[in-house]
Amino acid sequence: MSAPAPHGPNSPATEHRIDTAVRRRLEARGQRSGPWTEFCVFVLKQAWACLFGALMLACIVAAALWYPAGARLARNDALTLAALAIQAGMLVLRLETAREALVIVVFHVAGTAMEVFKTHAGSWEYAAGGVLHIGAVPLFTGFMYAAVGSYLMRVMRLFDLRFTRFPPLWLAGALAAAAYANFFAHHWIWDARWCLVAAVVLAYGRCTMTFRVRRTTGRMPVVVAFALVAVFIWLAENIGTAAGAWAYPDQAGGWHPVSIAKLGSWFLLMQLSVFLVTLVSRPQAPEDAPGLSASRR
Repeated sequence: MSAPAPHGPNSPATEHRIDTAVRRRLEARGQRSGPWTEFCVFVLKQAWACLFGALMLACIVAAALWYPAGARLARNDALTLAALAIQAGMLVLRLETAREALVIVVFHVAGTAMEVFKTHAGSWEYAAGGVLHIGAVPLFTGFMYAAVGSYLMRVMRLFDLRFTRFPPLWLAGALAAAAYANFFAHHWIWDARWCLVAAVVLAYGRCTMTFRVRRTTGRMPVVVAFALVAVFIWLAENIGTAAGAWAYPDQAGGWHPVSIAKLGSWFLLMQLSVFLVTLVSRPQAPEDAPGLSASRR
């Protein structure tokens, strides 16, 4: 039996129309829709969920390859204006809801605050130039963090994510706050990142995520999903540093891949975006367990 469309009244209007048209096209194929179709739909949905981040990364790479060195508008400022245009375009074209935009704004502020501190501490640096910056931090950087929140909000809707044994929201919030605080505190006290990673694994270890592609439904441990997202963020970070958007101290003599240890940092930073998303879109139990609270299962 075909699963109901995950796109409800809260979905962006344009996205809902695209989804309806694609579903009608696939339904018309009838028996020819098989595993290959499900795989293609899965990949396309993931790509659509990454839209904000993919466009940002494309702008960074394009600026590195083709932006004129002597342009009156600094490259950093051009990237900030491009990020604003992407955000505005997604709202105007109804590819994003107002609630999703709110999550993006909050994560943008949190990311920018951390960037200001980290660049001051020498953790990484950006090329100088432009007027749209706070301290040594170009304003486009906040949108890179916001892209993670955008992805999580969109993937929740596109795959109709449901959760069993999701930890209580107070615990998710405590882990997010502790992870965020550690990014600052480890400059003065012991770095607790791996203890926090272990705490996240313990808190979410029994939590399972149910996702719907088209006709099929799959399950995945949430901790595995966290790890996979961290890997893709790390890959995007390698592209960004290779494009010269920013650099770590050990890349001063020339580019090389970002340390694999950064996976732990991204794994932890995701906890903030996960918590923010749950405030807007509360975790729901699978449909085969009506009335059972996802946060208590």
